[in-house]
Amino acid sequence: MKARNLPAGQGWRWLSGGFGLFRKNRLTLSLTVLSYWMLMAAINSLPVIGQIVATLLIPVFSVSLMNACRQVEQGSPLQPQVIFSGFRQNLRTLLVLGGAYTVASACILGIASIIDGGVLFQIIVMGDRPDENALSSGAFVMAVQTALLLFIPVMMAYWFAPVLAAWHGLSAGKSLFFSLVACAQNWRAFLAYAMAVVVFGALLPGLMVGLLVSAIPHGSELFSVLLPILIVLIFMPTLYASFYASYRDVFVAIDEDA
Repeated sequence: MKARNLPAGQGWRWLSGGFGLFRKNRLTLSLTVLSYWMLMAAINSLPVIGQIVATLLIPVFSVSLMNACRQVEQGSPLQPQVIFSGFRQNLRTLLVLGGAYTVASACILGIASIIDGGVLFQIIVMGDRPDENALSSGAFVMAVQTALLLFIPVMMAYWFAPVLAAWHGLSAGKSLFFSLVACAQNWRAFLAYAMAVVVFGALLPGLMVGLLVSAIPHGSELFSVLLPILIVLIFMPTLYASFYASYRDVFVAIDEDA
């Protein structure tokens, strides 16, 4: 498996490439992403095992979404069952990846809990909101920063791993290794990509809403409802499609019959 070494500017093009894929099939791609979020929400709501099962299935559904993006690129019609297509491609390895991700996340949250006494764990896992004093404490801030730093290599290892396992038949260890190396090799492009996501996913929408609220003060409630809808129906499908665009740019070969 060979990864290309791309210039930093290519990272900006991944988001525009994702939007280009989104424009090819706006409705069905949006519905596919919305179906994914609804399925994950339903699984998460299961008592006791919901969050564990949902985390285990993240690589599986990631492959399903990448299958959808590839079909859009090839001009093939998207069928509703594409959301379950990841279950048909090297499922055992994808579940191993999900299990490893679950363990890694638990370890990171465990380290963070040592720092802040479990405040971050309480927010992410339990869904509770601690008091303001706990959220503003230096220990909580340090725990968040530590968790973010530790999650960076984890995200690098998992960025391409599900697709490499499903489309190329790699083992869990090899897919994680090649993903980590490819991301490290293209860190400049990924940094530019992260900046593009922040700009177009947060700064510009926030600025637009602020300008609209200033111009039409009575429409603030409408805009506060409209923005999340636009993010779910436009930006999130574009974001997932940009994951596919990054894969097609970084890795030279792809098995089109996978």
